[in-house]
Amino acid sequence: MNSSMILLPILIPAIAALVLIPLPKKDYWIKSMISLIGTALTLAFAINLYGNTSSYILPWRSFGFDLSFKLYHFNSLIVLTSSLFSFLVVLYSMVFMKNRDLIKQFYGFLLLTVAMVNGAVLANNLLLVLFFWEGMLINTFVLIMVGGKKSFPTAIKAFILQGVPDLLMTLGIIMTGFFAGTFDMDKINLPLDIRGSYAFILLMTGAIAKAGSMPFHSWIPDAAIDAPMPFMAFLPAALEKLVGIYFLTRISIDLFVFNPGSTMSIIMMSVGAVTILLAVMMALIQTEFKRLLSYHAISQVGYMILGIGTALPIGIVGGLFHMINNAMYKSCLFYTGGAVEKQVGTTDLKELGGLGRQMPVTFICFLITAASISGVPPFNGFFSKELVFGGALESGKIFYVIAVVGAFFTMASFLKLGHAAFLGRSAKNYSHVKEASWVMLVPMIVIALGCVLFGVYNPLPLNLIQQVLGDKMAGHTYAGLPHNWTLAVISVVVLLLAFFNHLYGVSKTKKGIGAVDHIHHAPVLSNIYGWAEKRYFDPYDIGMYLVKIMARIFWAIDRSIDWFYDVFCVRTVTLLSTGSKRIFSGNHPAFVGWSLIGILVVILSVVVLT
Repeated sequence: MNSSMILLPILIPAIAALVLIPLPKKDYWIKSMISLIGTALTLAFAINLYGNTSSYILPWRSFGFDLSFKLYHFNSLIVLTSSLFSFLVVLYSMVFMKNRDLIKQFYGFLLLTVAMVNGAVLANNLLLVLFFWEGMLINTFVLIMVGGKKSFPTAIKAFILQGVPDLLMTLGIIMTGFFAGTFDMDKINLPLDIRGSYAFILLMTGAIAKAGSMPFHSWIPDAAIDAPMPFMAFLPAALEKLVGIYFLTRISIDLFVFNPGSTMSIIMMSVGAVTILLAVMMALIQTEFKRLLSYHAISQVGYMILGIGTALPIGIVGGLFHMINNAMYKSCLFYTGGAVEKQVGTTDLKELGGLGRQMPVTFICFLITAASISGVPPFNGFFSKELVFGGALESGKIFYVIAVVGAFFTMASFLKLGHAAFLGRSAKNYSHVKEASWVMLVPMIVIALGCVLFGVYNPLPLNLIQQVLGDKMAGHTYAGLPHNWTLAVISVVVLLLAFFNHLYGVSKTKKGIGAVDHIHHAPVLSNIYGWAEKRYFDPYDIGMYLVKIMARIFWAIDRSIDWFYDVFCVRTVTLLSTGSKRIFSGNHPAFVGWSLIGILVVILSVVVLT
């Protein structure tokens, strides 16, 4: 294989974007076909590259480093996955985005994002990773803006909440390169001493922020409302998780000596556990289809971070398997939400109901992927969560308990969502609603079948993922039936408890959307939820509030300085000059008198000081 071929997953979508962007506003189908062909070719070459190893180095000595790319089993899997989801989202968007504004910008920057994601994954030089990483940031901003003028504040919010961690990551890259003496990732293996720990935390911050972890998450629920639905299925649900968790795994198992039970391991697991619990608690109370899914996009990344943070083979394999699984079922869930929005015109759960009869294929795809994300056996999410549970339990019972509680609330929220949207009765008559177009259904069906396949026959993905750890697996495999049957039974019991909780909530409120009201309005929780809904805990709003306070302080200091020079000094000089004129009026006796007083003051000062 020609080593330069590893650049094709980067060049093909980038070239397609450059061809598409100059096209006139008309010719929607031409733009769609260019995008579809571009992602199809990218997918074809990703399939061809999968499983191969190769390197490509382009010397750039004038800047002191090489443009270094490396293909191996891990990143070839990520490139293949990202290319597949890119193709499916373009296929889905051909119908969903029809008759919408800024189509050229949507497809163009979507293709550029594919190029940037593949570039960040294939790059072997940290500085090159940073280049593609920042490209993703710019594209995210533009893709949110495609939602219209109302999307601008959300785009700014996303830019800041991802831009600040990117700056920290930049500092971490500089520190890592300085400590290691090279920026080539395959040559770095630093100990987690004091300076190494600082670099690791900075790099980890950039990785988890890109994946959508707390506390850099709050733009995602806003984007779910303001940005086009395919954007949510494309970036927050899939590609950003892939590239963020990929980089987190690389720094954990390759760039640094990351050991179980270490301080860095505890920190990472704590971030994952907090993200799981807080995000799923917010998902539980949402009454808007897309916002509920967006909080689960945040919560599920917590399982990946928790698994990798254990630094144990079972946890890392579980975290990576969950990364692949999450990209599958989360994308499909957003596709089902998009189908509902397209056919009904709303995703407000208060107005939905009974759509399972009008949209049976969409409903079945929703059921499969909702069961998958909830960890229902034998779907793929069950097996990846069990591995994460096993790693968490080995690392500390508290982490396991939080992960299991998160599974309870995940199941509860999807029972609520499915009941409210597809079952029961609606406030409006939706008898006229028809099933979504087959072009939108194909991506849903493909992914839903994948969730079944990766569960029933999980050795297919797990054997590929386990290659990432190589010798660390010590010949062991986690493919097949659950590794720990006791944990599996506990998980099933927890899911049953969530089901009975749903029945209890529905019996009290007589409607699916009220299934968790008894949790939402429980003592203590009610107040906390109220504060959360008022955005008191939103890190962006907190940051903006602090910025306003600092701005007012600096404004007061600036005005004080201006007042001192423009008012106080002028008035003082004026007062002194006026007084001097009166004192030194030209009267000779008065002048002699003031001179004698001055001499006397000088003499007294000398006497006193000596």
